[in-house]
Amino acid sequence: MKRREFLLNCLTLTGGSVGLSFAGVAAGAIATAEQAHRVVELDLLDVDRQRPVPTRLYLPQIANTLQPVPLVAFSHGLGGSRFGYQYLATYLADAGIASMHPQHVGSDHTLWRGNPLEMLPRLQAAARDSEALARAQDLRFALDQLLASVHAPIIDASRIAVAGHSYGANTAMLISGARVSAAEVQDSALQDKRIQAAILISAPPLVGQGPMERVLSAVTIPTLHITSVDDTINLPGYRSTVEDRRAVFRAMRASPRTLAVFNTGGHSIFTDRTTRSGPETSARIKGATRELCALFLQQALLSPQSDQGLKQWRERYQDTLDQFVVQQISKSL
Repeated sequence: MKRREFLLNCLTLTGGSVGLSFAGVAAGAIATAEQAHRVVELDLLDVDRQRPVPTRLYLPQIANTLQPVPLVAFSHGLGGSRFGYQYLATYLADAGIASMHPQHVGSDHTLWRGNPLEMLPRLQAAARDSEALARAQDLRFALDQLLASVHAPIIDASRIAVAGHSYGANTAMLISGARVSAAEVQDSALQDKRIQAAILISAPPLVGQGPMERVLSAVTIPTLHITSVDDTINLPGYRSTVEDRRAVFRAMRASPRTLAVFNTGGHSIFTDRTTRSGPETSARIKGATRELCALFLQQALLSPQSDQGLKQWRERYQDTLDQFVVQQISKSL
């Protein structure tokens, strides 16, 4: 297959130098009295790039009185927004882990607007090198702004993870240390050393960047890979399946990594949608996914020597799993 636009593989219908100027935070808390979290909207603007980065922040209610909490920065899939993946964000916040969701304005839900005949060119533009770089910068910028805001005392800056779905998983890989050779990013330091762990949901390979092992072997932080046997992206001229997700997992040989492959559910089952798998199956997979993410973050950020939670999770969801692997570094599968 000839070289495509950088990250063209991320065209999935998931509806899925950084300027550090502080543009102000509009903090409007949304009441969630029946839950153990609150939601704050951050109205951010990267002045240097002239790029808005509107961000939604889910905070544990207990964060006001107790010690600072861990944080996960989440990157949405192509065509998504900061309002997506609430099933995961609310669960993490209820579990005592803050969740920050920046919106990538160059590849967000506005792609679905306009002339349908121009849809494919819009999607292709959203997957170019420049937008791939901008998305990684969005995450870093939003994190910088959060840690310089009135909310900073709530966050434990030594316990920060990144997560993403589909295109967002590629963004998470970039900020976690993946090596890329695209002209627009080769001179940019995309890796953020503050990131201590990564959750990669439905992660496609980074197309056109050379051998996958070379690209991903630089990722050394703990990673969690989540997919399903039916996790397939089908687009004109491009197809990506669960085997690509498994290949991404195998290529991260320097990362202590965990792979969970569900035995049902398509690519969009990891979004807020109730998919064609049906409401019961959709709820089951989402419930398993959010529990696994919370357990992984607990282990990676707080209790690195404890894997009891993951073992119990595997037993609890054995009937929904096709494969579950915990792999230490530098071991072949």
